[in-house]
Amino acid sequence: MRKYLADLHIHTVLSPCGSLEMSPGRIVQEARNRGLDIIGITDHNSTRQCAEVVRRGKQEGIVVICGAEVTTKEEVHCLTFFEDFDKLQQFQKYLDIHLPEIENDPFKFGYQVWVDQQEQIIGEEHRLLISAINQSIDEVEQEVHRLSGLFLAAHIDKTRFSLISQLGFVPPELRLDGVGVSPVSTPDKLVRQFPWLHEMSVITASDAHMPGQIGMKNTCFLLNEPTFAEIVKALRGEDGRRIVRD
Repeated sequence: MRKYLADLHIHTVLSPCGSLEMSPGRIVQEARNRGLDIIGITDHNSTRQCAEVVRRGKQEGIVVICGAEVTTKEEVHCLTFFEDFDKLQQFQKYLDIHLPEIENDPFKFGYQVWVDQQEQIIGEEHRLLISAINQSIDEVEQEVHRLSGLFLAAHIDKTRFSLISQLGFVPPELRLDGVGVSPVSTPDKLVRQFPWLHEMSVITASDAHMPGQIGMKNTCFLLNEPTFAEIVKALRGEDGRRIVRD
């Protein structure tokens, strides 16, 4: 086994809050420059830019884990990841059904486009992607796990849009595969603040919206190989796979 550096919270040009510079090619190039082995694509409530990032990643030797940052009915941000495109497409259909019909204002929130390998726009989402979908956190978690995906609470230390800020507690029936910490905090600080996290896998990630943010915060995984299945084992602490802290 060896160590792999991962940044599992990156937005592309598709997210309204993402810079128009966050094209698949630019993201992968920045990941290489930062020495990352694995990146996670997590646009708001959409997975439509994932395939092109995967294609570019294969060209440059960067493993891309696909998913979305979902905003639940309670306005909790959750990171979701899936092993293959079939599961990803099924989850996209779920998101399409449950995203409300709120029109995006690109001049207020930003453009919501996805691009091809020539970085030409091939689609635009007209519904506002940063809206909360009409599903509870429990319902989203159940759908993710029905599709054998990973479900993590994002930036749990934030005072807005986090599991703690929105609910004030962790529902005992909620099956978390881990939690994320924002770039302004650390896992150690978070565990001191929330002692129950001693039993939880905590990842650090950049939540990058601009190229220069990619990889500024990352997680070091001890894995046999850089795959979705190995990351699952590391989050569960199975077979020697684990998160490595400095």
